[in-house]
Amino acid sequence: MEDTAQWFSLPVPHVQALAASLDGASDIPERYVRPEAEADPVADDGEGVRLPVIDLGQAQLSPEESAKLGLACEEWGFFQLINHGVPTELIENIKMDIVEFFKLPIEEKEAFAQIPDNGYNGYGQAFVKSEDQKLDWGDLLALDTLPLKIRKMRFWPTYPPSFRDNLDAYTSKLKEVTNCLLRLLAENLGLEPEIITNNFKNMKQTIRANYYPPCPKADKVLGISPHSDATGLTILLQISDVEGLQIRNKGVWFPVKPLPGAFIVNVGDLLEIFSNGKYKSIEHRAIVNTEKERITLATFHWPDENCILRPLPQLVKGGTENYMASTQEDYMKGFFSKKLDGKSHLESVKLRD
Repeated sequence: MEDTAQWFSLPVPHVQALAASLDGASDIPERYVRPEAEADPVADDGEGVRLPVIDLGQAQLSPEESAKLGLACEEWGFFQLINHGVPTELIENIKMDIVEFFKLPIEEKEAFAQIPDNGYNGYGQAFVKSEDQKLDWGDLLALDTLPLKIRKMRFWPTYPPSFRDNLDAYTSKLKEVTNCLLRLLAENLGLEPEIITNNFKNMKQTIRANYYPPCPKADKVLGISPHSDATGLTILLQISDVEGLQIRNKGVWFPVKPLPGAFIVNVGDLLEIFSNGKYKSIEHRAIVNTEKERITLATFHWPDENCILRPLPQLVKGGTENYMASTQEDYMKGFFSKKLDGKSHLESVKLRD
């Protein structure tokens, strides 16, 4: 039987229902009040991060554009991806399906709720590990998507009727995009592409649809706590037109302004480890809006479950590995067994002098 204990998140009220009950004068329940949301320095709106913009079609043809991709992963750990080859119609369809799902009454969404001891899949929450832990201002729908054998269709919404087919098509296209990016990133490291892509032959892929309701006191809550992603690559689709992603740079939070039609892609912990620290997994968080909901769809890509997670030998100069070896499975168990806490889990596997 699959060991799912590490994935388990304690059940908490749905934030969408809580938000609907509040008005401007209402007090936010204490478990959602996050002092750091106000205390941490945030760059002025005019200083929003101008993430590198990578043209994927061009990167496959132009050494200059490909090198720009590598530099983005070294210096930023984030970039916006255009000309990615995913049909606009498919993107718009999956956007509409996610919006329609979150419009359903709570009791109808509950038909796809997470089940204790059954892992991460379903409608609910994640990373709630104690009864007194501070909570994020958001609900989620999480699903395993690839490989096909790990799908738990009991949690895949049946409304709207197009949801399952569109998600299947969308995630298949994102697997292609991810494989293309991995090949280019390997080449930028001076490696044969297979040295990285062989670790992703049986790539695991999951999605997390995020629903951040408006909050009358939005400056006191966080949509999702600061963290880095325990993945190889994450591809984020902005569904609503409300901004909220912030990345930490030199101790300051910078808002990201999504480009229409672009994906926001970020390096995960596992790619940082494979690259021996050359590519950077960056801490990020989500804030919420006072008046409008924010909806996003994150798609996570992991290497094979049993691959050895350690710096690639070709990148270990002078025999110095910067991260201890583990399996991808063990790293993930450790990550999901705790609440989100910046880059603490990645720091725990770093080797120091």
